[in-house]
Amino acid sequence: MTARIALLMGSDSDFPRLEATVKTLRDFGIPAEVRVLSAHRTPEEACAFASSARARGLEVIICAAGGAAHLAGVIAAHTSLPVIGIPMDNPPLGGLDALLATVQMPGGVPVATVGVGVGGPVNAALTALRILGVADASIAQKLDDFRKQQHDQVLVKDRALQDRLQS
Repeated sequence: MTARIALLMGSDSDFPRLEATVKTLRDFGIPAEVRVLSAHRTPEEACAFASSARARGLEVIICAAGGAAHLAGVIAAHTSLPVIGIPMDNPPLGGLDALLATVQMPGGVPVATVGVGVGGPVNAALTALRILGVADASIAQKLDDFRKQQHDQVLVKDRALQDRLQS
């Protein structure tokens, strides 16, 4: 099956925290192309990747980077596909630098940005799936089922807490 979503990271050291992105996409039956490309160390390859992405069947690109976090912006500058940035919470600034770099794109070069930290990688996958779900009813249904499952899990936990408090 051809990948519809790509996950790019500036460094392979980020992958352990990004495995949740790949797992979430796989749980929905969507394979991802996963690459290490750097806006600073492999700029030609990053630009070529972005420029050829649509022709290769990609529909959304997720970019994770820490520090200066230019990867999402560079990719967005070279494609008209939706780009989602994951600011990585790397030292020494705990991700604030990456967050600011990712959300401060100039007008005309959009990058959707998810939060820093544990939820970011999963939310990036879910955002990409929502984008695909606009035109893919099977993905939209899986997202609806996922939301229902989350809803039901919270109510079960609430009931258990209420039972414990009344004991």
